[in-house]
Amino acid sequence: MSEVELVFKVLKEAGKPLKSKEIAELAGIDKKEVDKAIKILKKEGKIISPKRCYYAPAE
Repeated sequence: MSEVELVFKVLKEAGKPLKSKEIAELAGIDKKEVDKAIKILKKEGKIISPKRCYYAPAE
């Protein structure tokens, strides 16, 4: 599973918006990798940012 898929999976299972630091802890990967994955997922329209620095899957 790639970092992008892992980040998306963590966000879907969380059930609430998360900060990138929280995603990194839950996924067990570096925050820099999470930030890269978030950028890709946002571009693909798979995640949204309901408030500043928080991310959630797009419904």
